[in-house]
This record gives sequence, C-alpha cells and structure tokens, in this order.
Amino acid sequence: MKVSTYLTIGGAVVIGILGGISGAAIFQQSQPQQVVYENHTLPASQLTSNIQPGIVSSTDFSSAAEQAVHAVVNVKTTVEKGYYFNPFKDFFFGSEEGSQIQPRMVQGSGSGVIIASDGYIVTNNHVVKDAVSLTVTLNNNREYAAKVVGIDATTDLAVLKISSDKTLPFMTFANSDNLRLGEWVLAVGNPFNLTSTVTAGIVSAKGRNINIIDNQSAIEAFIQTDAAVNPGNSGGALINTSGELIGINTAISTHTGSYEGYSFAIPANIVSKVVNDIMTYGMVQRAYLGVNITNINQALKEQEDIDLSQGVYIAELSPKGGAMDAGLKKGDIIVNAGGKIVKKTAELLEIIGSKKPGDKLLIEVIRNGNRKSFQVTLKNLVGTTDILQQEDMESLRTLGAAFETLTQTEMRTYGLRSGVKISDIGKGNLAKAGVPQGFILVRLNNQYVSNQAEVSAIINTLDPGDGILLQGLMPNGQPEVFAFAL
Repeated sequence: MKVSTYLTIGGAVVIGILGGISGAAIFQQSQPQQVVYENHTLPASQLTSNIQPGIVSSTDFSSAAEQAVHAVVNVKTTVEKGYYFNPFKDFFFGSEEGSQIQPRMVQGSGSGVIIASDGYIVTNNHVVKDAVSLTVTLNNNREYAAKVVGIDATTDLAVLKISSDKTLPFMTFANSDNLRLGEWVLAVGNPFNLTSTVTAGIVSAKGRNINIIDNQSAIEAFIQTDAAVNPGNSGGALINTSGELIGINTAISTHTGSYEGYSFAIPANIVSKVVNDIMTYGMVQRAYLGVNITNINQALKEQEDIDLSQGVYIAELSPKGGAMDAGLKKGDIIVNAGGKIVKKTAELLEIIGSKKPGDKLLIEVIRNGNRKSFQVTLKNLVGTTDILQQEDMESLRTLGAAFETLTQTEMRTYGLRSGVKISDIGKGNLAKAGVPQGFILVRLNNQYVSNQAEVSAIINTLDPGDGILLQGLMPNGQPEVFAFAL
C-alpha cells in the first residue's frame, strides 16, 4: 500500500492496514481533485436472498435495522506496541532486574458480525491482527472473552469464537451476486465506539479493486456504497433491506481520516467461502487459475493490437497450472467465467475467490477475434487439486517464507528448467539468513525443486537443528548459496 496514496485510521495507528486498532481501513487521495477507484453447520453456508431482479426493495429500513443490531458486536483489542522505559523509577525507588522495561499496551476497537448461534463471529483481519487479548461486547452490553479461530490475510477476514450459555442472535448470508447498482443497503457497526449505529446508502459500484490489502495473493472485489462508515465500523455488517448480510465493511475513501462519501465492503459470497473454509479445514482453500492477468487499457490495446475495450488479458501462464492444462494461451482475453461476464480483473478474482481447488470453471476467451470456451480445473497454491491442511503449511512457515512457481518467461530469462521464487521472505529463518525476496531457489539440500509442494516435502523430512542448503539465483541473476540450521 502506497503511503502517499492510502491511509488507515483509528487509535494509535495511522499509516498502513490496522493491526488491532479501531476503525475502518481507509485510503486518502493525495490530491483533492483525484477520483479514487476503489461436525456443525454454519448459517454462513446457506446463501439466500429475497432480492429478485427487477423488484425494487422497500425503503422502510426499521425491521432490517432492528434485527441486525443484535447480531453486530463491538470487538475490543489489546495490542502490544513496543515498551515503556523509566530509568528514574529504579534510581529513586529501586526495583528488580529488568523492571525498567514494560510492554506498552494499546487499546483499539472495531466491529464484528455473529454468523452462528453458538458464538462464531466474522470481522476484519486488520481489526484483530497482533491482538494479545480480545473482548466482544453484544448489543445488550454483555461481554465475552474471544479467541481467534482463523484468519485470511488475502481477503482481510478473521473468524472469532465466544462461549455463551445462551443461544445468540446471528445473521444469515445473502447472495451478493444478486446485488444491483442503486439498491438500498445499511451499514451496521460501532463507529467511534458508538455502539449499534445504523447508516443507509445505495450500492454505488461492484467489483472495486482499491489496492489496500498488502498481500501478493490479495482478492479485492469490494462493494462500494455511500453508506456512512467511520473508524470502528471495520468488521461490521453491510445488509440488504431484508436484514441479510451482503458484505463486511472494511474501508472508506477520505481526505481527512473520516467518512466523506464512499465506503467499501467485502462481498458476502467471499466472506461465506472464507468462513466455511476456516471452520472446516482450519485455513482457506485458495483456488488458482494459473495465470498472470491485467486489465485492458489503451496502451495494451495499441501494443497487442486488441479491438476489445473490456476483458481480462492473460499476460503469462504458470507451468502445469490449470489454465495451461486446459489449453489457454498468452494473449487470450477472458470475457466470461462461470457464466458471468468478466470486464476487469477484480470481477474474475471475485469469481475464483469463491471457488476451491478441484472445482471446474468454464472460461470463455477471445482469441484472434474468435470466441473459445475452456473447462479449467482450478488448483491450489502448490499446483495440485488437493485440499491442504494446516500441517501441510507448517513446514513452509518454519522457513517463514512463501514461494511461487516460475513463469515460462522467467525460466527462459534465467535459463532454468526448475526453480521456485520466494514471493514473500517473511520473518523466519530465510530472512535471518539474509536470503532476499525474489531469490530463485533451484536446489534445496541438493534436490531440485519446481514448486512449493516439493519444498514442503523436503523440509518435512528435517528436524530442528538440521542443516539447510539453498542454491539458486539472486534477483539480478547472479548465482548464490545460503546455508543455515533449521
């Protein structure tokens, strides 16, 4: 996220996605005149909607609002932010060794939505990130300690759990695909710690990508509304006039740090998929098409002699990815996916974001002026259709990094037949050993690797203290070797 362009608010954190501090994530335009484009069953799995195409929804919001406020909660966080140091206390009063340094605890708050009667709550990841303690307050002022069940940084979502001796009110999910421009919606949350606040607006746009999620695999396809959202609304509900959840409020557009006209919510279909994956598998089962894509713009049209003004251009394909296996090619323009018209990358990412590895997706493209259809089997991060479990990823987390398969262009550029690129160096052993982000790992402990699964398989055979030998290329193409203990 560019600091000069985007800003987040709430409590003590000003720049960057919020880490447990209150507020909706917001982004600020650098110039005033700039226009910014931005075994139990969960109810989350039951996608329903009373909205029918061509039917104008009621403008009486009272029933929906009165129902929703009972399922929207206040999430209070405590985050450790550095330390206090007071040398004078010890000088005058004496103390035990090390007592001058004390953790500095910062309080923050946001919102959340109860999505199951037994206490499961969905909120934003940036609301609870790095929190050492969480307290959830219901609309009736009852407070509960909460724990994090799981998070997904790529969609900025988190699932919490509270334990109650009572059946809790909860909200059901609507099908966010049924949303229409101009439809009335309500935002429910706790702005500025004002509990149970309801504001109204309309759907201003769909499929907005505003580049605020700082993650290489981020999925952004926000619902844009003009319902007032302010610091403290993050993680709260965006509902339709039937009182159903259609989105989780996440960001606002602003010059000042407060609401000025536009807010953004994660669509319910993405939220539902993430929640159910976390509850079922302990982690999100992310599906990948296996392509690098870009929107069609004037420069691309002139460079590639493209007649279309809308669609998603395939710039690269991942070797052994689902798209390549199905027969898609570089230069194809995706215009439809799963029976839905695709005009821009955010719309395609939203469709894929609701899928899991192994799902089949009908892709329609324009190739050399002709329309062609392909049945693509989506794959996971490591290039298979398997459902990944937490333990499958633990070995990679031990290294503290994320890997991605090299594109054909990268392999030709570096003259390689195998290798994986470190897409996120993280803060683990690789970072400590001085391995740079973008390093291309060709051999791990003298074994060639070509995908993340092969890296994981090798690491799984090692014990703490075992040696690690990395052989590969620096981002500038120079050979390099790193060695350290696991």
